Amino acid sequence: MSIQMTDFARRRLFPGDGRRTAIQDITADQFVQRLNTEPPVAVLPGYADFCRLHVHHNRTSTRCSVVPITPDNQHQLRSAYEARTPAELPVLVRWFEGLEPPVARYLVPILYDREQLAKEGTAIDADWGIVGCLYTMAPAEIPMVPITMMRNALGVEEGGSGVPLDREAYQRAAAFW
Repeated sequence: MSIQMTDFARRRLFPGDGRRTAIQDITADQFVQRLNTEPPVAVLPGYADFCRLHVHHNRTSTRCSVVPITPDNQHQLRSAYEARTPAELPVLVRWFEGLEPPVARYLVPILYDREQLAKEGTAIDADWGIVGCLYTMAPAEIPMVPITMMRNALGVEEGGSGVPLDREAYQRAAAFW
């Protein structure tokens, strides 16, 4: 099995602008090399047959991408409408300012197979392409952000995958987020 970084993931995971939500201490090429040479701690099923998540120990200073909202930190929560790419519609996103999340114990790359990426207009030479990564404390998936589920249900034309909305999964995700 071979893994390749997609341009979409490279822009988001290794933006080169010093953003704290980027993977730290390694380059995109080093990250891909690690995924292709080190077996994952676990392989988790994704939200569709074309999606897999590989769990790897975090050997970087990358911090968790999700922290709970509490009465002590809710005043640091910010929001805005942002688009992931110029072709996509902006959606509501949230983040903390001035909060130092813990260093993640795991990096969990989100992989799509070559056929799905081709449907979405991304050609890769490898079997699997990286489309994202979770930075977590547990070797498990965190629920997909509800707006991502909606975007996926809207289809490839709107930056999604074309997977229909699963109402129960959406309700669980809304409760988590």
